[in-house]
Amino acid sequence: MKKLMLAATAAGLGSFMLPVTVHAQVAPAEAQVNALEGLFGKQAGSRRSGAKGLCASGHFVGNAAGRTLSSAAVFNGDRVPVVARFSVGGGNPKASDKGKSVRGLALQLSLPNGETWHMANISAPMFFVSKPEQFVPFLQVRTADPATGKPDADKLKAFNEANPETTLQGAYLARAPVPASYAAVSYWGANAFEFVNAKNESQFIRWQFVPEAGSVGLTEEQLKTLPDDFLADELRKRVAAAPAVFDFSVQLADKSDQLTDPTKVWPDSRKVVSVGKLVLDQVATAAGGACDNITFNPLALPKGIKPSADPVLLARPAPYVISLGRRLAEAPK
Repeated sequence: MKKLMLAATAAGLGSFMLPVTVHAQVAPAEAQVNALEGLFGKQAGSRRSGAKGLCASGHFVGNAAGRTLSSAAVFNGDRVPVVARFSVGGGNPKASDKGKSVRGLALQLSLPNGETWHMANISAPMFFVSKPEQFVPFLQVRTADPATGKPDADKLKAFNEANPETTLQGAYLARAPVPASYAAVSYWGANAFEFVNAKNESQFIRWQFVPEAGSVGLTEEQLKTLPDDFLADELRKRVAAAPAVFDFSVQLADKSDQLTDPTKVWPDSRKVVSVGKLVLDQVATAAGGACDNITFNPLALPKGIKPSADPVLLARPAPYVISLGRRLAEAPK
């Protein structure tokens, strides 16, 4: 540590020299990754969030309604190749598939004009924090104290009371049944984006992937009969019989809707437009695959789609890159 002598003046005391210790600053993105490691442990070679996952692939086909809203080439009606990753929420690669955590559907779409579109979608219509500075304390108050093996209940209660919006996603997931399949639950992009069409007309939206086969949840009795790792094999068997198909819909924002707080869900009365189909017809036969080293940066967007000013959205890519760097460094040589 460096020590600097800081000149200061205090009323009635004149000038004096005050020794100050300068501490190294941790960037917010690095602090987020560190907090994930603190909560879930350092899981070498695994993503720090959504650690347990499965690669899949297929294609996306946009439609005329999509072309009306956005000039993005993804909506031109051609088959657009897709690499997908399904995941179980959290940083534990051995997490149980029976837990009431969020499920993830991350996508990389390779557009015909050479552009790439990344998405990171979750099985809840809201994000768990409303601003980036809540991310680290949210995780820290849920991290076990080494002395007790449990989080500090008083600190958790105080944080929740001071930040009630951070409890909304957890409450939603607690009410929802555990999904019977990665392909039997809806996924949302909880952040707002701006679609711009060929006439330069703008429309803010949020999107959702809805399974054409319907959403299916498991009862407590059904869960008792299943192993902790059933989702990957279920998806492999399902897709071997028929592709997993999702309707890609966008909800159109009204002028009064909140664009910069992903914990606030827009009213059901807002218009929803189907703009394409996602078809997944291949699932990796084992761990690893084409999705492994993709960061799924939600700001990797094609022309015709822009990010909103949501600070949570704008802060998401940086920790993804840090997490990837640590994973690559941990990979066997």
